[in-house]
Amino acid sequence: MESVDNKEGMKSSEDRFNQEIYSKVIRAGKRTYFFDVKSTRNDEYYVTITESKRRYADNGKFQYEKHKIFLYREDFEKFVESLEEVVGFIHKNQPEGEVRESRGEVKEEVVVEEGPAKDYTDVDFEDI
Repeated sequence: MESVDNKEGMKSSEDRFNQEIYSKVIRAGKRTYFFDVKSTRNDEYYVTITESKRRYADNGKFQYEKHKIFLYREDFEKFVESLEEVVGFIHKNQPEGEVRESRGEVKEEVVVEEGPAKDYTDVDFEDI
């Protein structure tokens, strides 16, 4: 389907469907988190949160395991409140000095990137 711009120079609603509007990437060692803002056919924005984790297969090669959550506007407030509540619980009940390494994993440097959506955020990692 060819994209046609309207007279204001903007793409039609159909052309923007499922288009990524904004993206924030957090790289944390073997894990990468993608926070992507997309639009529906009705131009309503929603968020996809994707965790991508590199795993080694039985053949010794690595592959990516992905988990995705779709978060719609009507759920934003409850989601943010609940996330703040559980993170606050962890901070209160497990002070920083008591954080232990789990499953032998080492602490990883976290790199945060944000800005306009980039093409790589919707990569099907099974194809790599």
